[in-house]
Formats: sequence, C-alpha cells, structure tokens
Amino acid sequence: MSTIRGARERARREVTAAIKDEARKQLAVEGAARLSLRAVARELGMVSSALYRYFPSRDDLLTALIVDAYDAIGEAAEGARATADRARPAPAPYAVRWVAVACAVRQWALVHPHEYALIYGSPVPGYSAPMDTVGPASRVGRVLIGLVRDASRADGLVVPPLAPELRPEAERMAAELAPDLPPAAVAALVAAWAQLSGLISFELFGQFNRVVEAREVFFRQAAGGLARSVGLRGGPAG
Repeated sequence: MSTIRGARERARREVTAAIKDEARKQLAVEGAARLSLRAVARELGMVSSALYRYFPSRDDLLTALIVDAYDAIGEAAEGARATADRARPAPAPYAVRWVAVACAVRQWALVHPHEYALIYGSPVPGYSAPMDTVGPASRVGRVLIGLVRDASRADGLVVPPLAPELRPEAERMAAELAPDLPPAAVAALVAAWAQLSGLISFELFGQFNRVVEAREVFFRQAAGGLARSVGLRGGPAG
C-alpha cells in the first residue's frame, strides 16, 4: 500500500510541476492577467476537470506561482548572504555583503523577468494574495534586516538622521519589523529596499534604455550607496 501511495504522490508532484511550468510559459506570453486554467490544461493535453483537482481556480495557481517566485528570489538572497559571510581570509564588510545580496536579487530578476514582474509588478486585476504569500514575500527583507542587525551588533551603525515628523511612523515600522534596531535605521531600510526594487524594475522594464549602458556597474554603485544610507560601514563595493 505504501508503494502505491508513494507512486501516486510522485505522480501528483510531477503533474503539479508540469502545470506550473506551463503556467510560467503563459505568463511570459500572455501576462498574469490572462492566465487561464483551460489554456494550461489544453497545452498539457488534460481536460479542465482533471486540472481542477490540482488547482481549483486560477487564483490558486497564481498563488502557487507567486509563492514559488518569492521562495526562489529569497533563496538567491540567502545564498548570497551565506557566501559573503564565509568569505576568506575574513568575512566581507557588511556594506559589501549588502551589495552581494542586492546583486543576487538583481541577477535572479534578469533570469526570471516574468516571475519578477508577477511579484513586484502591477497587481493582477481581480486577484487578492492570501496569507500564504506573506512568509515567502518577506524572505529578502529578512536577509537585509539581518545584515543591518548583525552590523549593528558587530560594528555599530552610522545611523542616518530622521526627520522629527517621521519619527512616529519610523517607530511604528521598527516595532513591527525590527524592534531591536533604531527607528531611523528601519525607516532607511524600508526606503533602501524600495529603491533597490525600483532600480531592478527600471532595468527590467526598459526605463534605462538609452540612459544607462553599464548597468551592472551602475547597480553595484547604487546598491553601495544604499548600504551606506542604512548605516552600514565598509564603503562601496567595487
């Protein structure tokens, strides 16, 4: 009985993976708003009723794709942090580690532009992301917060100034995101993450065309500036 159950589970995993792979192809061609379970089933040679046993609705399939994308970009960020932490003969300065994480996120986006657009682009009409997406969506942010937290404990932060009128909001964000960090650092972190996302989106979606040619160098320089903006020491990463 266990052998039969195991075979069924493997078959289900394989079909689920095939459905998601086909859905990603449709994202590239049609965009998320036009993703269709019927079209996915047709391309896979399945009847729609069979596909509904795996994903009861388009939104369930979208959620699975979104979670996969967030997990993948999160793994890229975590891997870059781990590599920078293990640098020899000594761990890289925290500003350099920040840049390494930022570059890993950018590289993932360049390789997976349609999946990046799914999670950081325009909202899909009629779709509301469930709580299942919250944990995966926070993985990159947790890496950046962790860098600043560890830097604060090891080297201290050059905490950026905070406008008095922003302090209540900064304190609210700090209480929710990183209570052990200064509110000024948390506000700067949120701004820096938004700016990193903006830099990547500008590159992916063509806003840098005929404006920025040396895009990797430009991005690394900008990411180094954002590292300093959140109080990290170590200077820009080349």
